Amino acid sequence: MHASLLFVSALAASVWAAPTYPKIDAGASIPDNIRTVSEYFNMLASKVQDSRLLNSPPICDLSKVSLPAGAAGLPSPSPNLHLRHIAIGRGTQNYTCNPAEPNEAPKAAGALATLFNASCLVATSPHLANTLTRAALHFEVGQSAASEQLAPSNIGLSGVHFFTDATTALFKLDVAPALQIGELPCGKNASADAPTDAPKGLQGEGAVAWLKLIAKPGATGGLQEVFRVETVGGSAPATCNGLPNAFEVQYSTQ
Repeated sequence: MHASLLFVSALAASVWAAPTYPKIDAGASIPDNIRTVSEYFNMLASKVQDSRLLNSPPICDLSKVSLPAGAAGLPSPSPNLHLRHIAIGRGTQNYTCNPAEPNEAPKAAGALATLFNASCLVATSPHLANTLTRAALHFEVGQSAASEQLAPSNIGLSGVHFFTDATTALFKLDVAPALQIGELPCGKNASADAPTDAPKGLQGEGAVAWLKLIAKPGATGGLQEVFRVETVGGSAPATCNGLPNAFEVQYSTQ
């Protein structure tokens, strides 16, 4: 049996900093909000109409899914692995600043994410999945990691993601009773800048890097690798000038 390849969001959370769950500034970037969400619903309506013409439902075949073109700067999945799961992640990147050094760049301090099962959506309608990833940034996930569905869609919960220490990201893909995939503690193996046309965040911030992460001891379910791709927002400002000691930047990803 081949080992499994986990292909999910790499949003992370600092458990030692106990960051709050994401809240959305509904008034930020209103024109972009409307355009992105409208694009999602228009595309969804088109897909629903198309599905009515099918004699049978689409087949969810992850063997035909490949990394997007923007991941060319990352190493390929290791040999003899197969794709196990795809999630859309919605959460925050967390940063800290030293008030004595306002011209220094903010330092990453983990993040927090809820993961939603997008495997079949990506396999059957990748463009719709990408549009949902962008639209998800404009919707509240909730104050609980047990949020059951990702607005504005009906895709269900598949896990949560956070850091157990400064270098170990943990994916818990066993929190939904109907989807017991396993757990994967992992560390960064490689990164690549997001494409120049990657979607901006709620305040116009750039998209965080795309990543490959590999398993550390303690992984279950045969999970071995993670790719974070299709990122939306999440980057910190260039300097700490005018920023608090700790802050969050919202983003979404696959």
